[in-house]
Amino acid sequence: MLSSTTEDSQLNPIVPYLVIGIGLLAVSTASLLIRFAQQEAPSLVIAAYRLGIATVILAPFAWKRNKSEIKALNGSQLRALFLSGLFLAFHFATWILSLEYTTVVESVILVSTTPLWVALISPIFLKERITPFVWLGLLIALMGAGIVGGAEACQIGPSGLVCTSIGDFLGGRAFFGNFLALAGAWCAAGYVLIGRRARPSLSLLSYIFLVYGIAAICLLIGVIVAGYSFVGYSPKTYFWFVALALIPQILGHSSFNWALRYLPATFVSVTMLGEPIGTSILAMIFLKETLAPLVLIGGALICLGIYLVSRAQNHQVHKNTSR
Repeated sequence: MLSSTTEDSQLNPIVPYLVIGIGLLAVSTASLLIRFAQQEAPSLVIAAYRLGIATVILAPFAWKRNKSEIKALNGSQLRALFLSGLFLAFHFATWILSLEYTTVVESVILVSTTPLWVALISPIFLKERITPFVWLGLLIALMGAGIVGGAEACQIGPSGLVCTSIGDFLGGRAFFGNFLALAGAWCAAGYVLIGRRARPSLSLLSYIFLVYGIAAICLLIGVIVAGYSFVGYSPKTYFWFVALALIPQILGHSSFNWALRYLPATFVSVTMLGEPIGTSILAMIFLKETLAPLVLIGGALICLGIYLVSRAQNHQVHKNTSR
């Protein structure tokens, strides 16, 4: 049997780039699959099915390969896994619900700001220093988020920028949906920050299996409390549930995690910025959504800000590990 080092040396250099491209396409389908499922199923049910099916698929592999590791978990690890799963559950619940109120493009752009909130909160929880480049990236991206968030209230016309009243804007569906997307990004930041502490002591497979499972249980409880049903949907809707678990959840995220073994973290981080672009293209093709000029401007600023933050953070990590 070949060792991992031998396998790596025999791997075609183009394969990691193909894999990360497949992963990018896979995660870009999430919003569309959710929109299709929302034609019949409540958002909370969709989130529960997505995480639940993914957990069931991962269970036999995780148990077969890492049974002893899972059994040996201590109290501190279990608490971290529970908190991580809880944040992941709230992430999916709020973000998927946001797609009922705002456009796919705006929702995905805003939920993609997760790295910014991680960078902003890291000094408090992980004692990581915020460098000038991180502050610059945060400022640029937050400006972009403000533009995207207000895109529904203002339009660029022949006579210039025309905006609705503050009251109409704050009471609108799009504002609520954009807020939910941002809340999804905040929850994802909590998931990432807790994962940075819990993940090093566990294998990747064990970690995602346990966190997905805990998140699925939390969402299951939420569905029951909300009074929704898990049954009674059309076969097509169940197909969307399975597709969500298989394509963006398992195939998409696994591709990025696998690619990190062969490609620089900066490259992978920047590639993930392509998700809003891929989602925008798919939304235009399949959902007939159009891109407002302000959304394009704000989205470009957010992507630039995330790029600066990711590059600065990865440079800092590289500098620390090389000492």
